[in-house]
Amino acid sequence: MDARFNLFDNEVAGKFAKRFANAGLVIQQSPLPKATQELVSLRASQINGCGWCIDMHTKEAAAAGESAVRLNLVAAWRESTVFTEAEQAALALAEEGTRLADAYQGVSDETWAEVRKHYDDDQVAALVALVALINAANRLAVIVHQRGGSYQPGMFAAAFD
Repeated sequence: MDARFNLFDNEVAGKFAKRFANAGLVIQQSPLPKATQELVSLRASQINGCGWCIDMHTKEAAAAGESAVRLNLVAAWRESTVFTEAEQAALALAEEGTRLADAYQGVSDETWAEVRKHYDDDQVAALVALVALINAANRLAVIVHQRGGSYQPGMFAAAFD
């Protein structure tokens, strides 16, 4: 399956991408741990079936020193022993925030309480924004069939400068 449309070569999409990257920069510069950012992005991307974003976040996390064991277990984080309680809370929020249509309440009170237990207000703000942003990125890539496999760590670093 080839990409339906090249978002990287279109003027309107390019303007949007700059603003999207700026929103991402706010999250990147937040006090939310970088490892948590990548794990949350990876989990939401797995749920949404976004090969491009799975490729990107797996490679970025590995380049930042994340272990292959943890990356391989993100999809089964509940059945794993390698994630902290804080990371588990963030992964639960990512799942529930991604699967909004699967539950009438969206994010459960139990998950929210766990997130609040482990993260301060700035980290919570970044985490909520991250879940929203990665879901938007997944939808962009899935709609146009942007395929995974060609991403290189740091290839969008210039967009954040």
